Amino acid sequence: MIRYYTAESVTEGHPDKLCDKIADRILDACLAIDPAARVACEVLATRGLIAVAGEITVHDLPDLSAIVADTLRGIGYDPAGYAIDIHVHAQSEDIAAAVNNPFPALLPAAGAGTASDTLGAGDQGVMVGYATDETAQYLPMPVVLAHRLTNLLTLCRVTGRVQGIGPDGKAQVTVQYEDGVPQRVSTVVVSIQHDVDKDPDRLEQEVLNEVVLPALKGYPVDEDLDLYINPSGRFVTGGPDADTGLTGRKLMVDTYGSIAPHGGGAFSGKDPTKVDRSGAYMARYIAVNLVAAGLCKRCQVTLAYAIGVAEPVMVEVDTFGTGTACADDCLSGAVAMVFDLTPAGIIDTLDLRRPIYADTASGGHFGRDQFPWERTDKVTALRDTIL
Repeated sequence: MIRYYTAESVTEGHPDKLCDKIADRILDACLAIDPAARVACEVLATRGLIAVAGEITVHDLPDLSAIVADTLRGIGYDPAGYAIDIHVHAQSEDIAAAVNNPFPALLPAAGAGTASDTLGAGDQGVMVGYATDETAQYLPMPVVLAHRLTNLLTLCRVTGRVQGIGPDGKAQVTVQYEDGVPQRVSTVVVSIQHDVDKDPDRLEQEVLNEVVLPALKGYPVDEDLDLYINPSGRFVTGGPDADTGLTGRKLMVDTYGSIAPHGGGAFSGKDPTKVDRSGAYMARYIAVNLVAAGLCKRCQVTLAYAIGVAEPVMVEVDTFGTGTACADDCLSGAVAMVFDLTPAGIIDTLDLRRPIYADTASGGHFGRDQFPWERTDKVTALRDTIL
């Protein structure tokens, strides 16, 4: 059966990604001051205004306005063109109490651990992790290619390899699959902000040579590829001047494109007690290790939590019929044995109280070795548990 799957990526200068970057730089600054900081930060960006709001509990609040200005400058926007409006307050006492004092029936037995072992989930929610063996990154091919395109767009702008382009850009890749296996790249769309006097024909040729062809090298491309470069014809006004940005509005760009579902919770600006972030990282970690262990060719791991409860209320593994060692419910049981799925266990396993989050804000949260949830260090434990 032939099917088509499409994934999108956007550059760091896209207004939504700008907001994610600001939120995660604020989170990193807070964690650098206090690893136990509680942060739930939201950002809005529009013409002439950056607004920061949310709940932040930290020993010494960093200079949020300076972080906003520095992020704007680093991405390629002039901070002098924006008013910066800050509205933050401490985390709700009710939420803090639920996290610090989880549901008694699910606490560890006396003497089982320290107080840090008894964190409750910072919210209810469903988290999804996905992995596939179709690429070296354990990600679907359209996702890998879309991020390669936007990463190269940014690289070409920063290094000057392509002159006259701006921070805002997008890419979209469609791949043809046959019986679940990628066969060919069928469509590529690239849009990049440019100077008003940039020759469109030259821009198209430069993007083709410096971005598209390098990004697709080594992947199944033929003469029937449909390629669109700046199909709207003109993209001079970009970033917040063209479109209002918000944190958490590029959920599928952050994760798996259209190939896997999303639990619903956004990631950026949230400290790791928020399981819609840390739980999604753990679900990805589990999925990667299941595939790397050769226990399946692809899988989806789903976790669900209740606010204030330490243990997940659901753990499910779906291998889509590709499991090689045992049934999916057997894999789910092995996961519960090998991985500590409490919030404290996730934070400890993945070492999530460090300022590592700003780098996640563009280029996708998954498929990059720099992040601990991409490790394959549980392969042996999973095999030993199952085989």
